[in-house]
Amino acid sequence: MKDLFGDGILATDGKKWRHQRKLASYEFSTIVLRDFSSVVFRIHAAKLAEKISSAAADRTAIDMQKAREDILARFILASEEDPETINDRYLRHIVLSFLIPGKDTMASTLSWFFYMLCKNPVVQDKVAFEINESLEWAEEDNNIENFTARLNQGAIENMHYLHAAITETLRLYPAVPVDGKIANEDDMLPNGHRVIKGDGVNYMIYAMGRMKYLWGADAEEFSPERWLVNGIFQQENPYKFVSFNAGIRVCLGREFAYRQMKIMAATLVHFFRFKLEDESKEPMYKVMFTLHMDKGLHLYAYPRSA
Repeated sequence: MKDLFGDGILATDGKKWRHQRKLASYEFSTIVLRDFSSVVFRIHAAKLAEKISSAAADRTAIDMQKAREDILARFILASEEDPETINDRYLRHIVLSFLIPGKDTMASTLSWFFYMLCKNPVVQDKVAFEINESLEWAEEDNNIENFTARLNQGAIENMHYLHAAITETLRLYPAVPVDGKIANEDDMLPNGHRVIKGDGVNYMIYAMGRMKYLWGADAEEFSPERWLVNGIFQQENPYKFVSFNAGIRVCLGREFAYRQMKIMAATLVHFFRFKLEDESKEPMYKVMFTLHMDKGLHLYAYPRSA
């Protein structure tokens, strides 16, 4: 990490981290960046939907873990159209703070998300129903670009069930399954355990998401409803759901990541119904920095209009 990011926000602590965090929080809370990123995500989603449409027409399976466009290139191309608003400094922060750490995490999360939709077809249909209802979409309109153009901030914020389904996926299959920190000075954990300067403290995000002690008797079941109260998404305590970290180091890119995943998922689920290529095959983990599926996720896509 240090070799790649140097003294960047992802690999530093203390004064340097606080200074960079403050600057980054200002830049990435702007409406300009929100709107700019949404445009890029919509273009990205439309291109991927077109690729899947071709595979659906040919009746060939697709590997969802590899089926993605180069979103970094799309950010660079979009910045060339508006260089004054999205300048080199913006792009540098996007690349180092969001796209490099987020590229694999979002791809792996969406892979597990589509896997869970295939294993839970009722949930898949509920997500599709909410998308159509939120956009008041005319079923006879099959134009992908017309659809993605409707996925503005207000529309995706109203997709509470989709948000819950993605969050439930992150609970069971966190993009980063294990994390840890090195103590900069002697300290004491809340349970009274002493930590000496230089000690490493790790926490198992994957295991925490499946603890019945935290989530109840159905902890290992995929249930987006656990996040909803009267149909409205309700966030859990961030120290219970730690997929985006918590406290002062909570992920700055959390809303950025949700925005991309919801635009992508809404587009694909609206146009296609997904099924596993091999229903009997259980995915194997490939633990790297992120929680990948070993050998990918092979699905068949069927047009919903068919």
